Amino acid sequence: MPTVPIPARHAVTTFDAASRRERFEVQPPLERLMRRVVTRTFNTWVRLATRGARKLDWFPRVDPYVGYGTNDYSRLICRTVYAPEHSMYGAAMRGIRGMLAIPSPHTQVKIRIDGVPLETVQVGASERYDAVDAHPDMDSEYAISDTSGYLDLVAEHRLESGVHNVSYRVNGRKPVRAKLFTIPKDAKVGVISDVDDTIMITQAPVLWKAAWNLLFLNPDKKASVPGMSVLFTKLADLYPDAPFFYLSTSPWNVEGSIRHFIENHGFPEGPLLLRDLDPRPKTFIPSGPQHKLEFAEQLMADFPDMKFILVGDDGQRDPTTYATIARRYPGRVLAIAIRQLTPREAGPIVMPSGMTPTQPTPVTDVPVFTGPTGANLMKTMLPYLKAHRG
Repeated sequence: MPTVPIPARHAVTTFDAASRRERFEVQPPLERLMRRVVTRTFNTWVRLATRGARKLDWFPRVDPYVGYGTNDYSRLICRTVYAPEHSMYGAAMRGIRGMLAIPSPHTQVKIRIDGVPLETVQVGASERYDAVDAHPDMDSEYAISDTSGYLDLVAEHRLESGVHNVSYRVNGRKPVRAKLFTIPKDAKVGVISDVDDTIMITQAPVLWKAAWNLLFLNPDKKASVPGMSVLFTKLADLYPDAPFFYLSTSPWNVEGSIRHFIENHGFPEGPLLLRDLDPRPKTFIPSGPQHKLEFAEQLMADFPDMKFILVGDDGQRDPTTYATIARRYPGRVLAIAIRQLTPREAGPIVMPSGMTPTQPTPVTDVPVFTGPTGANLMKTMLPYLKAHRG
């Protein structure tokens, strides 16, 4: 029986367009100069690295990321990079290897969801269309990655709730696969969690320690925050249909390493929402709080009937960011959990008088629970959630 292709379009997210205050032309002269220098330096490195990769006979590979969606649409994210012939994405590796990935821009990618090909995609400001193939086994439909190798699509079709399979293929490579989490429409609660120092110890406030843990530490030796996997398992038991979204200021380049950590330490599976390492043409490189705020706002828009539990730590402005989300979306946040960093994790940072390297508990109408471990948070937050589950 012929397979009906799935229509898809380029994802229009809150971070695709620059706000008025982020636009290049409104920045001070020194800021504009710095952006030009960094962007041109990065582009020069990409050109030189691409030449080197081609001389070594490297060719494009797809790095697939876990997708998510509802019964009516799916959001799919992947990246095309240059890699040796026998390289495969998904193996646990040190972050430095991922950071040195060379983007393969404007690369054709053939995508299938549960064996059904995608048909139409939006590329930049124009739309590319491939006619329906009478012989779907030929798999002629494709999408095209952007100038940094990223591909962010919304596929519009009906899927049953649960976990589905997405395959990505570029010419000359075997298909690679990623999971697609289809979230039921009647799911009323979701969990948005930070990664660094919330579930995984990275000591982000101490720059050199964070860099070592991110770039050079063996993925199998990354330490979990005590009790957090148990807390997340309890949340999954309390809300069986709740999706878990993991936010991190780390770049997409280390997605595989973080995914490996989540699986190894028993956290519920779910999409990772990381940030681009590449300078944005319009908005430059987003700050950590800006990145988290943008993705949280995107999830609020993606799931308008869902309420969220926000989990973070007090070392990277999560309290302020989450309080901002609760204020902007009244009634959409059930609870905020803030994991308190220990003095050793916060680091010997010299701060001005009266200030600390961590943030105070946010002032908000939403209940806020704090503690240094998952066990501490469980003692206070779980009874509250059980009493207000409705």
